[in-house]
Parts: sequence; C-alpha cells; structure tokens
Amino acid sequence: MIFIVLVRFRRKPTKADQAETSKTFAQQEKMGIKNIGVYWTFGRYDAVRIFEAPDEKVALKALTKAPEYVSTETLVALTRADVDKLLE
Repeated sequence: MIFIVLVRFRRKPTKADQAETSKTFAQQEKMGIKNIGVYWTFGRYDAVRIFEAPDEKVALKALTKAPEYVSTETLVALTRADVDKLLE
C-alpha cells in the first residue's frame, strides 16, 4: 500500500532533527517500509513523504513514532491500475 504523508513543522527543524529522521527511516525499513520519496515543499505543507508499507497496521505503527516537532496528515493512495480493477 502507498501512503502520502503531508507534514507541517511546529518549529524550525535542525540538523539534529534531520539526523534523527534518517535514523527513524532506517528503523522503518526493517519494518518493511520503503520510502518512495521525501520532498520539502512550499505552500500549506512544509514537506511530503511518500512511502510503501505492507499494510495499514505497519504504516500506523511507523506514523505514531513521528517526532513532536511535526504534525502530519496521511492519505492512502491507490494506483490507477488498482482503481481500474475495482471499477470492473
């Protein structure tokens, strides 16, 4: 399953925060999570993370460990091929 996480920073991130995020991503890989991309953005959200997880439970477990300096909104994404199958 693909998840899109919209991120807002509650405070300005530091280099230490970036290092902690990298460590967290490495731990999540061991849980079966694969980062597709992480992007810093302009606009309402400060960053977007796209990742693939085996199921919702693994994704939820990973997302509950988000640091306190961010707030997130998570979307579940389906590929067009998956949606086409649902519409048959």
